[in-house]
Amino acid sequence: MVSLPRIVVAAPSTGQGKTTIATGLMAALTRAGHVVSGHKVGPDYIDPGYHALACGRPGRNLDPHLVGEERVVPLLLHGARGADVAVVEGVMGLYDGKVGADGFASTAHVSALTRTPIVLVVDISRASRSVGAVVHGMATFDPTVEIAGVILNKAGSPRHAAEVAGTIDLPILGTIARDDSVSAPSRHLGLVPAAEREEAAHALDRLAERVAETVDLERVLELARTAPALHEDPWDPLREMTGAGSHRPLVAMAGGRAFTFRYTETEELLRAAGCEVVTFDPLHDDALPSGTSAIYLGGGFPEVYATGLSANASLRRDLAAAITAGVPTVAECAGLLYLCSSVDDEPMVGALDATAAMTPRLTLSYPTVLSTGDSLLTRAGEVVTGHEFHRTHVDPVAGPLPAWSIDDRAVGFATPTLHASYLHTHWAGHPHLAQRFADAAHAATPHQTAGRAASDHSRPLPHPARPADPLRHHGDAETGPGLLDLAVNVYAGPRPAWLDAALGASLEDLGHYPSAEHAEHAIAHRHGRHPDEVLATAGAAEAFSLVARLRPWRRPVVVHPQFTEPHAALEQAGHTVTTVLCDERTGFTLDPTDVPEDADLVVLGNPTNPTGTLHAAATVRALLRPHRLVVVDEAFMDAVPGEPESVAPEPLPGLLVVRSLTKHWSIPGVRAGYALGAAETVAALRRGQVPWSVSATAAAAMVACSSDVAVIESARRADVISGWRRSLEEALRSRGIELVASSAPFVLARVGEGVHQRLRHAGIAVRRADTFPGLGPSWVRIAVRSPEQTEPLLNALEVRSRDLREALR
Repeated sequence: MVSLPRIVVAAPSTGQGKTTIATGLMAALTRAGHVVSGHKVGPDYIDPGYHALACGRPGRNLDPHLVGEERVVPLLLHGARGADVAVVEGVMGLYDGKVGADGFASTAHVSALTRTPIVLVVDISRASRSVGAVVHGMATFDPTVEIAGVILNKAGSPRHAAEVAGTIDLPILGTIARDDSVSAPSRHLGLVPAAEREEAAHALDRLAERVAETVDLERVLELARTAPALHEDPWDPLREMTGAGSHRPLVAMAGGRAFTFRYTETEELLRAAGCEVVTFDPLHDDALPSGTSAIYLGGGFPEVYATGLSANASLRRDLAAAITAGVPTVAECAGLLYLCSSVDDEPMVGALDATAAMTPRLTLSYPTVLSTGDSLLTRAGEVVTGHEFHRTHVDPVAGPLPAWSIDDRAVGFATPTLHASYLHTHWAGHPHLAQRFADAAHAATPHQTAGRAASDHSRPLPHPARPADPLRHHGDAETGPGLLDLAVNVYAGPRPAWLDAALGASLEDLGHYPSAEHAEHAIAHRHGRHPDEVLATAGAAEAFSLVARLRPWRRPVVVHPQFTEPHAALEQAGHTVTTVLCDERTGFTLDPTDVPEDADLVVLGNPTNPTGTLHAAATVRALLRPHRLVVVDEAFMDAVPGEPESVAPEPLPGLLVVRSLTKHWSIPGVRAGYALGAAETVAALRRGQVPWSVSATAAAAMVACSSDVAVIESARRADVISGWRRSLEEALRSRGIELVASSAPFVLARVGEGVHQRLRHAGIAVRRADTFPGLGPSWVRIAVRSPEQTEPLLNALEVRSRDLREALR
């Protein structure tokens, strides 16, 4: 049994202001300190985008037609997990549902299924006393429907509002004056998606303020608390899907402004089936993510962005090559148009022998469809529910094997590796579709971008299979007897005598249980923090594990490519991780706007391992949000002279900095690290920590490495590393080897596929990089060493460069 305070926001008809007021309620309640879960009755994708922006967590759909009546409450509970209150925005008029189905899938239907009281929003701009008759009719039309309160919208004046309120017997929860500045602009399919409105966040602030001023939020919450407890179990994607071992195929999912329509549960199901879901932007990315094993092209507005999509010829070619090669591909509506040869005469991918064009006629339907044959997603004779919503037309309407039959009309295109049609489906209602797609991804050969392959090497080179668990593969696995170690990022010089002395002296304390209190005070002094803001840990890895178990994270995000242990720890704790890939073209720097607004945990390395990219402190601060924890892995920050972009000294709410002593001080055998954050966050992490996890030797190392003499030595080491790195980067560039400008004690270089293994055969160990999400087998990470130590590597790469030049003659 689950007690979930909740309301449904409904209206007599569309156009009354449901979305504006529902979103405003979500935003106002969130800003008042509540954890709010936003939901939308019906199939609409756009409104949940505003809900996500308001609540800081994914917007969810509740649609009996798409998922079945029996899944509506479980999906509500799944989406509202951890929330204080759920706000459900209705669809159309309160009693309007599927045509000819007696109100099935209407707002009233969903309210009844979820036992949720209704707040009715009424636009009073064109009437006064007549509004009372409308409200009375809505409240008495179906005695099983509970309208608990009314919000009057677009009042012309206080006198006008009072005249209307006098005719209504139900509680008036608020009156909002006419204000076009807080409404959402329309597009030909409805509202403009939040992701496409540059001013959306500012508009939401204005809306939240307006609703907080004019609506009695406490009375709204009182009504929400009258909703009865729900006895169903929350929906769980792990129960719906079957995984496929430790291999995690990469599913490339179209995103960006042109492809904003997809249900959150789609990603959750694919991850539950063992897939890694990575978003790419067809407007800006020049290729699919490296190693793509399947492609999902959802809905959106490709007709609006046709010129930009067409201009990205590089990605269009890569997509066409991948689909031709048999990479499993699902395309819904916008995805269908994108795969055509053209949209309004603008060239598209051309994977389908069809053209698309805008039409004045709106196609809007709620069909039940039949599969006419076996394909990537379906088996002959299967029945599926879905929805169509578009103002375009495709010619021809179907291929040799149609995707569906709708009212005996063949539509869409299907093959054993492709499924494309206008129909939107909700895979939570049909999990077998998601399972088949995931199974195909597991069985597929990962796609390698042709353009990149040509620039990486002149001929295919042997490369060992990826490790069974790539996220748990680290540089120490690359080393071995007789190998020159350029794989592990441990400082190559000797340890300071004072550090060895402190480590040795700690052995005298082995007869006592260890305490990290003295170490935490020393670290606090080092960074100008209060001791309550410091947690000593058994290396950074323990800190990441504690973070993973700190809360029931709703949407944890890991920014990649980066150190994979935080990602692995989150998955080990049972979380589904969202991956945000940094763009190679910008030196793998993070654009904070790429992080989903509903992310409640964001993990970022700075400088990042393996790219060496140093993100600006302003970028880190831009990630901060209420109810979000931003974790910054500064394990290599002490190797940056002056540490200019460190946020370790900044006691910002919602910020946690993790550091390690392993690499800079050459003590990987001593698991010593620490976290810096708000006192309440540190206290919560401490409660989850195993007693005595920090050994006496590790505590001694923390004290020694936080001393004034250590600060001086740390700066000297940073200067030495910088000099060595400059020499390495210059030598690599002189050999024509592409690299990423680094601020860390390592360099990420694109040496060519198979070179990692050839170097190993030559007695040189470098860190393979294809286990980092977003990087392929042509990349390696090279530890910074003295010029004398790196000379064998450079000689080997010189031979490689000479062979390449000969091959190109």
